[in-house]
Amino acid sequence: MTENIVWLDFNDAIDPREAQLNDTEALRAGLLDRLESVLLYLFPQGRIRGGKFYVGDVDGNAGKSLVVELEGDRRGLWKDFASDEGGDIIDLWARSQGLSARHDFPRLASEIRQWLGVAAPAQTVARREGRSVPIDELGPYTAKWDYLTADGELIACVYRYDPPTGKEYRPWDVRARMWRAPDPRPLYNQPAVAQANQVILVEGEKCADALIQLGIVATTAMNGAKAPIDKTNWAPLAGKSVLIWPDRDAPGWDYAENAAKACVTAGSVSVAILVPPADMPEKWDAADAVDEGFDCVEFIRQAERRIVKAAPALLPTFTLGALLDDLSPLPPDLISPRVLTPGGLLVFGGAPKVGKSDFLLSWLTHMAAGATFLGMRPPRPLRVFYLQAEVQYHYLRERVKEIQLPPHRLLDARVNFVATPQLRMVLDDAGLEQVIPAIANAFGGLPPDIIAIDPIRNVFDGGDAGGENDNGAMLYFLSQRVDRIRQAVNPDAGVILAHHTRKLGKKQFEEDPFQALAGAGSLRGYYSTGMLLFRPDESRTTRQLIFELRNGAGIPIKHVDKLKGEWREVDPGDRLVMKEYGERLDAERRRKRDAILEILFQEAAKGNCYTANQFAESFEGKAGLGGERTIRERISALSTQGYIKYFRNAADYGLPSCGRTKFGYLCVEDMLLRTPDGEPDHETGEVPIREQRVLPTHYKCPLSGAAMPVEDPEVWVYHDDLNDTEAP
Repeated sequence: MTENIVWLDFNDAIDPREAQLNDTEALRAGLLDRLESVLLYLFPQGRIRGGKFYVGDVDGNAGKSLVVELEGDRRGLWKDFASDEGGDIIDLWARSQGLSARHDFPRLASEIRQWLGVAAPAQTVARREGRSVPIDELGPYTAKWDYLTADGELIACVYRYDPPTGKEYRPWDVRARMWRAPDPRPLYNQPAVAQANQVILVEGEKCADALIQLGIVATTAMNGAKAPIDKTNWAPLAGKSVLIWPDRDAPGWDYAENAAKACVTAGSVSVAILVPPADMPEKWDAADAVDEGFDCVEFIRQAERRIVKAAPALLPTFTLGALLDDLSPLPPDLISPRVLTPGGLLVFGGAPKVGKSDFLLSWLTHMAAGATFLGMRPPRPLRVFYLQAEVQYHYLRERVKEIQLPPHRLLDARVNFVATPQLRMVLDDAGLEQVIPAIANAFGGLPPDIIAIDPIRNVFDGGDAGGENDNGAMLYFLSQRVDRIRQAVNPDAGVILAHHTRKLGKKQFEEDPFQALAGAGSLRGYYSTGMLLFRPDESRTTRQLIFELRNGAGIPIKHVDKLKGEWREVDPGDRLVMKEYGERLDAERRRKRDAILEILFQEAAKGNCYTANQFAESFEGKAGLGGERTIRERISALSTQGYIKYFRNAADYGLPSCGRTKFGYLCVEDMLLRTPDGEPDHETGEVPIREQRVLPTHYKCPLSGAAMPVEDPEVWVYHDDLNDTEAP
């Protein structure tokens, strides 16, 4: 009888709890290494500020309730202050996908490994998943690959078996819960494909995984060379540059040819087939290349290839009809009005000792803070990279501490402004190898909005053409150096170049001041905006700010000066006594603004909301706000500047209708309405309070004065008074 007993020895079996623990720690370490990128992938609407990541909730809605720590020992820990929930980065990933880190760990781990581009631990996966699928006539499976949507949803699994008769593959349709391939068949590694511009198409999941482990975005059709082209969904490759790496055999090349046609039909911007090296053995593939230590990156970059569909022509053309029929809105200015547009180049020139670098530093920090500077306004806090070769670190530090910004504006500028110490390099090929990665990584993976180089002469590389005064050398520097940096980090970034001027005769300067720029011929043909800081009278500190715009209407000359550490626009004929009087008026306007905003905020906490007329009547003669008419005028001005908005959905907050008022109830940023909610407690007499965040539905258009619906109630844009650096 004992002859029929099969004895199994589990003494050397791996403890699944220990295996899962080790896997968890490895995945957590991988996520923490790329924490900022992970968070922006999971929650595109989130924001990084002051060493923390903010988003509304685990569903990725806009807001600030959920906070993730980015620094120190608590890096990766999160808490949702609205729901009082929290955990680590793995738990946050799970919650964002509607999963449980405890009960759905195998699926969760697979998704994370897929995103990180790492392979599963061989012994853990084999033993754990070997129990999840029944052993049939083929024996236990030897490998498994998950097919996911671009959003990370599991579509299908492919299992490999290695029976004595040879390897076999069996697909499992997750949605249909059947042993079959989905219809249509998906492509492999779709989450990474969705984020990439170039994709390598190979034969089989093994080859794809080998390249993925090298950091290369690779995919394959289900069943590799045997994949039915017409039953595969090639749509994820639309808009991508596709390189096909075939196996070195006849079936591999046939598959590549057919797949290339499918990619063209799907809308790939370019398609090419790599030619495997002639000295490699039959059936050599991408997985073999990785195992041999073959330089796959260089092969992909320079190998012989057959072009099936070339990339679009570098020189676009437009018919008059297309231009007339194009009704799409203009892209928003990086710095308005048309001072710097997306992809634009601004050359800022000035004579030595005119204050050019000091002016530029103040200007850039204001742009990083989202604050208006001398009438130049950013749409939001901009990410600014300041590549400077003029000021040593300690003196740069001294200068930035003198810049006057209110504390809440400074919070944005602290993370959005990144500067280099005094560079001692030339922007040649070697210099670009250092500069480009520094800019690309400066903002946690987010692209810069502005790249500033100060000054040109200290980093200039004109190739073999000559120096900065040579037009050919200047053109080389602009096209082969400056544009290479921009194209590498963000093609839509605005570039600001600080440049010196040469002396011109008075008559020449009056006729065309921008002739003073060295290399002016090339510069003026290349830049979208020219800007000069000029001191007409050496005995006075007042400067002229002169503009030349290619993409907009001309801007009148501004007269500027640095007064009490702050750059201001001045009237050259004004007396200093008038300046002091104006400062007192400005201070009083700011005081009334702050008082009105604070009253609205505090009254909402008491359950009270007001229309403009109601507020003016209720607070006439209070808090130093003056008469009813004066209050209404201040509210109108604050509405135009964006400090006050309106909401008309009174019923949503349990408020009475605002009647026939033009705008609605007044609303300020982060305003909370607290109202009674239910009957008082019988024992304590305490009345339950309902707290609601009030979001605006309308705003006052600063151009027309009309009530306009808000596009995003979470975003507040303040249209500050010119030169009002104290404005929020």
